[in-house]
Amino acid sequence: MSGAEELRVKESDRISSLALGFRQLGVHMTEKPDGFEIEGGQKPRGGQVDAHLDHRLVMAFTVLALNATGPTMITGADAVAVSYPAFFTDLARVVQRTGRRS
Repeated sequence: MSGAEELRVKESDRISSLALGFRQLGVHMTEKPDGFEIEGGQKPRGGQVDAHLDHRLVMAFTVLALNATGPTMITGADAVAVSYPAFFTDLARVVQRTGRRS
């Protein structure tokens, strides 16, 4: 992803926070000045990650965790209520329909 340098100067540096969280969950991600690069074919291992009270990071880490080989704990996950209070309920429905684990 490129062309997103404004994400570094919002409420927090979202590119750096996203990259740190992905790495903590076992996915190699390289930060770029205006975005990031993710190597394909990786399987997240799960773990503990901090969403830094950012609802966007909560959703990104949650979707990544769906494919993790181990459990994932997202600190600050309740921040998702800022923009999408039904996120976890809706995601559970999608997961149930597709047969994926939650």
